[in-house]
Amino acid sequence: MAIHLEANYSKKLGLPGYSSHQYAVTIRTEVTDPAQVQAESARLYSLLQACVDGEIQKVGYLPTNSNGNGHSRPGSSSNGGEDAWACSPKQRDLILKITEEHQLDKNQVEALAQDRFGKGVRQLNKLEASGLLDELLEQTGQKNGNNRRRFNFRPTPARAA
Repeated sequence: MAIHLEANYSKKLGLPGYSSHQYAVTIRTEVTDPAQVQAESARLYSLLQACVDGEIQKVGYLPTNSNGNGHSRPGSSSNGGEDAWACSPKQRDLILKITEEHQLDKNQVEALAQDRFGKGVRQLNKLEASGLLDELLEQTGQKNGNNRRRFNFRPTPARAA
């Protein structure tokens, strides 16, 4: 009796300008001995991962100052937009301030944004930037127990009786 195995490996990378690219490979094979299934599965996964990772490094076409649909991003300009951020200026400033004050590795902050939102820090919209800020504040111990940010918390003045 033949056992049919089908393995698929896929990867999607977030790119600048709300763009991304994805690559997937699927392979089918068969084994005759049930004891070979685990080893064959591991071999297929390793093979597929190497193929996909090798191919996805070829970037190809990248849209310039667009969201991938041919439309310009809000706030982007035709001058290259190297310094353009999709979030608010206050969010940008706070992300930079936290990163600098706590000497966070910018590559790790970028990786955190990629992991959580599938895009770089500069491409995060206001909602996503807010989520990144919450994560950074938690990591740096700047959130207190009632979930308020320390820098925004002002105690209520005592009232005269």
